Amino acid sequence: MNKLLIVGSVAFDAIETPFGKTDKILGGAAPYIGLSASFFNLQSAIVSVVGDDFPQEYLDLLTARNIDISGLEIVKGGKTFFWSGLYHNDLNSRDTLATELNVLGDFQPKVPQNFKNADVVMLGNLHPLVQSSVLDQMESKPKLVVLDTMNFWMDCALPELLDVMKRIDVITINDEEARQLSGEYSLVKAAAKIRKMGPEYVVIKKGEHGALLFHKKEVFFAPALPLEEVFDPTGAGDTFAGGFAGFITQSENISFENMKNAVIYGSNLASFSVEKFGTERMVNLDKEEVVSRLKQFKSLTQFDIEL
Repeated sequence: MNKLLIVGSVAFDAIETPFGKTDKILGGAAPYIGLSASFFNLQSAIVSVVGDDFPQEYLDLLTARNIDISGLEIVKGGKTFFWSGLYHNDLNSRDTLATELNVLGDFQPKVPQNFKNADVVMLGNLHPLVQSSVLDQMESKPKLVVLDTMNFWMDCALPELLDVMKRIDVITINDEEARQLSGEYSLVKAAAKIRKMGPEYVVIKKGEHGALLFHKKEVFFAPALPLEEVFDPTGAGDTFAGGFAGFITQSENISFENMKNAVIYGSNLASFSVEKFGTERMVNLDKEEVVSRLKQFKSLTQFDIEL
């Protein structure tokens, strides 16, 4: 099986939406990416850090999905990264109520020896220097490196972000971040500018309005599936990234045509993630549901037209 290396935060989240609120639950980019990628035929490993307040049941949950956690450092006496947020009625905007970096503030990633030759590397949203240090540890050049980032790093670590972008193949960001990074309002112009910064492929996520994939002069659009209920959008972007990277890892096909499929798989899995709080829906999701919803995506996007 091919190998997927996942680097990202592992956290406690406390979330409030118009539909309810949670106490501390499993969060962070890496669990969402890992759980999403576990629906594909591959080996995956998480590189991250937690405190010794991180419960064994969450570790067991990850290993039960065949996710290697030998690169998950547990700091004795340390506290796990904590984030708390309040979503507004439209679920597209939120207020951050608390961010406690804790052990993530001094995180020095250590890639497990048996994943230093990973086929695909998924760099979750972290400081660009942390993302770069992971690539420095790889013993062979990955077939594909995917990077996720956010406006926070554009504000406070832009030179470091631009450096790591020269070393990647795919960047996944939302529309607001694409506009900030490029200085362009048009997403087509934004993607063209971002490609000149390094990545061959640009994925722009538009939440409930789908996702765009750009490569040279080619563009592909995947809609988001209209859902009856959306409870919590917190991990949707990371779930999308996990589905995208997982499909590419399994298929070994790095082409624009195959990345179209990866975008659909990512969008499909993200549509489940938002239906419950935190990782609950992904933990209880089965492959039959995934395939059934893929058929819905196909019927949503397929049509015949007379020209």
